Amino acid sequence: MSMTAYQWRRYTIRTAIYVALILLTVVFLTPVYLVVVTSLKDPAAINLATAWNTPETPYWQSFSEVLDAFGPRLQNSFALVIGATMLSSLLGSLNGYVFAKWRIPGERYLFPLMLFGMFIPYQAILIPLFDFMRSVNLYGGVIGLILIHTVYGLPITTLIFRNFYVDIPDEMLEAAAIDGADFFGIYQHVVFPLSIPGFVVVVIWQFTQIWNEFLFGVTMTNTDSQPITVGLAQLAGGEAVKWNLPMAGAIVAALPPLLVYIVLGRYFIRGLLAGSVKG
Repeated sequence: MSMTAYQWRRYTIRTAIYVALILLTVVFLTPVYLVVVTSLKDPAAINLATAWNTPETPYWQSFSEVLDAFGPRLQNSFALVIGATMLSSLLGSLNGYVFAKWRIPGERYLFPLMLFGMFIPYQAILIPLFDFMRSVNLYGGVIGLILIHTVYGLPITTLIFRNFYVDIPDEMLEAAAIDGADFFGIYQHVVFPLSIPGFVVVVIWQFTQIWNEFLFGVTMTNTDSQPITVGLAQLAGGEAVKWNLPMAGAIVAALPPLLVYIVLGRYFIRGLLAGSVKG
C-alpha cells in the first residue's frame, strides 16, 4: 500500500527530526569523548595528532592521582553542598509557606524584594561580602561558604516552594488550626508531608548550583577549605600541564551532580510541574 502525500510528508519530517537529534547528540558528546579518552592516556602519549585516538592501554593512574590530590577538596565540597542545600531548602520551604498561606504586613513588597536577590550577580557583592565575612570571623572556612550559599539560594527556593504551596487547599490548614496546631504544627503535620516533590526540585537545583560554583569558592576560602572546583582549576594551571589529570579531575568533579540527576531526574519534572495544573 503506497503512502499518501500527507503520510509521506509526516514520515519525512519525523525522519529529519530524528537525524537532527542524532547529529546534535554526537556534537554534544564529542567533548565528553575527548575528556574520557584523554583521561585514560599516558601523559607522554597525549598530543594533538592522536587526540581522537583511544588509548591502547588505559592509564588508570590518572584517577588515583586526582583522588589523592582532590581528597580534602572533595570532603569540603560534600560538606558544603549538603549543608547549604539542606539549610536553603528548609528555610525556602518555610518562607514559601509564609508567603503562600499567611498574610503579613508588606508581603506585596517583601516577596518581590526577596526575588530580586536572584538577579544580583556574585561580582556585584563580592567586596562587601568579603569585608562582612571577615568582620564576623567567618571568612576562610566551609561554614562561612555554607552560609553564603544558603542566603544566596533563598530567593529561588522560596519562589519554588511558594508556587508549590499556593495550590494546597486552605481548608486543610484551617482544619489543622481548629485541631489546635500552631504555625509550626501546621507546617510539620500538613505542609511538610506534601512538600516532597518541591524538595526534590530544590535539592537537585541547589546541589548542582552549589557544587559547580567557583567564584565564592576561590575568594571566600583559604587553602584548606577550598571546594573541588577550585582544585580543578589549579590542576589545569601552570605552563607544563599533564592533560590526563585535568580531564580525569573533570570526570570526578562531574560525577556527583550526574548521579543526583540519574537517581532523582525522573522526579524533577514531576516536582517542577506539581501544583501547576488545577482541576
